[in-house]
Amino acid sequence: MHTISDYQDNFLAYLSEKNTIKEPKNLYEPITYILNLGGKRLRPVLVLMASEIFDTPYQKALDAALAVEVFHNFSLIHDDIMDGAPLRRGKETVHKKWDVNTGILSGDAMLINAYQLFENYDGDIYKALTSLFTKTAIEVCEGQQYDVDFEDRDDVTIAEYLKMIEYKTAVLVGAALKMGAIIAEAGMEDQERIYDFGRLLGIAFQLKDDYLDAFGDPETFGKQVGGDIIENKKTFLYLKALENGSDEEKRQLEGLFSLKDVNIEEKIETVKSIYDSTESTQATRQEIERYTNLAFETLNDLNVSEEKKILLQQFGKKLMNRTV
Repeated sequence: MHTISDYQDNFLAYLSEKNTIKEPKNLYEPITYILNLGGKRLRPVLVLMASEIFDTPYQKALDAALAVEVFHNFSLIHDDIMDGAPLRRGKETVHKKWDVNTGILSGDAMLINAYQLFENYDGDIYKALTSLFTKTAIEVCEGQQYDVDFEDRDDVTIAEYLKMIEYKTAVLVGAALKMGAIIAEAGMEDQERIYDFGRLLGIAFQLKDDYLDAFGDPETFGKQVGGDIIENKKTFLYLKALENGSDEEKRQLEGLFSLKDVNIEEKIETVKSIYDSTESTQATRQEIERYTNLAFETLNDLNVSEEKKILLQQFGKKLMNRTV
């Protein structure tokens, strides 16, 4: 087995080899731009790691890893357009650096490119990969639509929110791990177990991302801190504050989330103070830990060595302790 840093380095080398600008430049330059912005490379690393967890050289999984990363960044381009986000990983978003139409078209090309990469696999592996990818891609779209719908609803429940982040974020994490297992031709039960590990870890990951959006360090987070508050997104922090808060705190919070034309800095700080006073901040940290532990429990029945299970646990702990 390689280290996480090894997988990252080897994937980045492969990305550099494949990520070239072609004609027309206005289609491919934005693709190269967003793929070179950095990021944690979480999903491609999981594809490579899972292939070796099941005793297959990571090199066989590089095309699937690249497909997952290309798809993820496609979704980010379109997500940023929908949110009107100015920054991604500390840099201008594609639609800000170019324009909205370019962002839409370049994103569309990335989705097609992701499917093309699976053509490098044969027979049953190709069929299993594309079937999983198609299922996952539509779930990500469903999750994004739930996210958009929630902005205009005042009755979103915590259960609905958790379903939304499962679809929007977590299923792709699970799929990344399962793709590595498919390429390694692991047994069906192990494919499902490692998928569930990723799915549960993905929920914890998104909860952590939501937490950092409010309480992260703007120097390291790479996105606009308080972006979810500005956009009136009903995150776990918001929903838990409504559940725990006094009548006055609920009224104040709902009032702030019904407005957009307010002093942004004041709004962010007031909302964060309500999150703290209602113990929503603490409850969110506990929920992150709960889903992380649920993910680790799925590894108990995985038919791999304890050393490999520890590697997966270390990866999960690293994600949950991050500041970016």
